[in-house]
Amino acid sequence: MNFLYVKALHIIFVVTWFAGLFYIPRLFIYFVEAGERSEPEKSILQQQLAKMQKLLWYGIAWPSALITLGMGLSTWYLYGGFPEWLRYKLFFVALLYGYHLWCHLIFHQLQNGVVKYSSIQLRVFNEAATVFLFAIVFLVVLKNALSMVWGLLGLVVFTVVLLVAIRLYKRAREKKMKA
Repeated sequence: MNFLYVKALHIIFVVTWFAGLFYIPRLFIYFVEAGERSEPEKSILQQQLAKMQKLLWYGIAWPSALITLGMGLSTWYLYGGFPEWLRYKLFFVALLYGYHLWCHLIFHQLQNGVVKYSSIQLRVFNEAATVFLFAIVFLVVLKNALSMVWGLLGLVVFTVVLLVAIRLYKRAREKKMKA
């Protein structure tokens, strides 16, 4: 019975962590785009967005990431094994924590007024969490390497579609700005 409670908590905090990972890059994008505005609008928007980033990052994303890790390790311990699919999942989870740390780096830079990425670069970056979500969920649900390969091929196609959509959005936005 303990296993199911721990597993449920793990899933709940994975969901809240992903909510943070999906939203924080959007706030980064809005912060960068606010920098293109004139004063005082620029300062007002960036100040508000920096506050929102801080609340989201320290109030939801970091606590959820840490609780997810704790619940995940507990689930693994209670599961009592280390099947092949779990090895692949943990690989993608490690990459997801790397993505989280990269988000933290960008967060820290923006909190200090340092903008190193364009809004288009951040839009592409924003899709990484979606890619990790697909990979991890397919591995957990299908639980075998062959299905994982098919899932990852689908993921590659999905990623290409996302990148094309981002390019189309960029072109439409540029046309709108010129008009």
